[in-house]
Amino acid sequence: MPYLDQAGARLFYTVDGPEDAPVIVFSNSLGTDHTMWQPQADALAGRFRVVRYDVRGHGRSTTTETSLTVETLGRDVLAILDALHVDKAVFCGLSMGGLTGMWLGAYAPERFSKIVLANTAPKIGTAESWNTRIDAVIRDGLGGMVDASLGRWFTPTFVATSGRALDDLRAVLAGLDPRGYAASCAAVRDADLREAVKTMPVPVLVIAGSDDPSTTAEEGRALAAAIPGAIYVELHAAHLSNREQPGRFTAALLDFINGRLPVTDDQARYDAGLAVRREVLGSAHVDRSLQRLTPLNEEFQNLITRYAWGEIWTREGLPRHSRSLITIAMMVALNRSEELKLHLRAAANNGVTRDEIKEVLLQTAIYCGVPAANSAFHMAGEVFAELDRARG
Repeated sequence: MPYLDQAGARLFYTVDGPEDAPVIVFSNSLGTDHTMWQPQADALAGRFRVVRYDVRGHGRSTTTETSLTVETLGRDVLAILDALHVDKAVFCGLSMGGLTGMWLGAYAPERFSKIVLANTAPKIGTAESWNTRIDAVIRDGLGGMVDASLGRWFTPTFVATSGRALDDLRAVLAGLDPRGYAASCAAVRDADLREAVKTMPVPVLVIAGSDDPSTTAEEGRALAAAIPGAIYVELHAAHLSNREQPGRFTAALLDFINGRLPVTDDQARYDAGLAVRREVLGSAHVDRSLQRLTPLNEEFQNLITRYAWGEIWTREGLPRHSRSLITIAMMVALNRSEELKLHLRAAANNGVTRDEIKEVLLQTAIYCGVPAANSAFHMAGEVFAELDRARG
């Protein structure tokens, strides 16, 4: 595993993608680790050298300090780039990671071609609120904070329909060392970059969530207004917008990197669609599909990734939970058995329960016919039995 000993800490990082590709560095938020960026890593690793790391005191990165500074966090990024012999990179950080990006843009701008600041602000919260959180974490640990944190990180609808899709984030937060988390809280508490951002010479994209209670869209707009020439994008999401809207987040990121190409750019749409396709159908299925590409089917597969997944499944008008149930019903109506099995397997990834699938299939018995529903119930039984066997 790649580790770097840096200023009293051991930093864990991962690198994906071609060695000669442009480098993009992702920095996690408070209470998460490098895995929060998995949708973006899956989408971008074919075109970029994707570097993710655990902020000290998070995940597999250690810290001995009881209080960190944003300068320390910024210098950790520079040390990782030096260890990888990278002169210049794109940086993307969310919340605490965004504060790190502001420090880097102000004090080490020569190392970055572009910087993305997501769901963040140059001054987050008050000293009193952070001290209260630090005291509670040291006293009680992090277990009791999980549900409250998820309530800030995601909109209620997303949490209610996500099924087990958020289990990884729950596990990471619950498993953090309280001392490392508290030290990072101190870094966020003491950071005030309101003046520093006014002189950032690096091109900046600010992404905010319309329903973010932690760093509001209003704060995002103010941050973008303070940075010379910054671009602002607002997503229908709460705090972890890269997970709640992975396709749109990735598309906005790519638009910015590629010089503000419109979202209709085919490559940007393909990359955004691939991220959503993996989220919905699972990476294993998508990898098998990509391995079966031939000169005959390659353009068709590219087409459905761009338009079905990059255009329709990324739209905000319906949650994925609803799109999944609608798709199941349509596959029954059209008698598309293989596609029906595929979406029955994928439904749990979108927070769909088996009872909800049963209700949809009962509905199809009335509107599509009993023979079609009978066949669908039979296939659902086979798929569920297969999934149960796989889980052991």
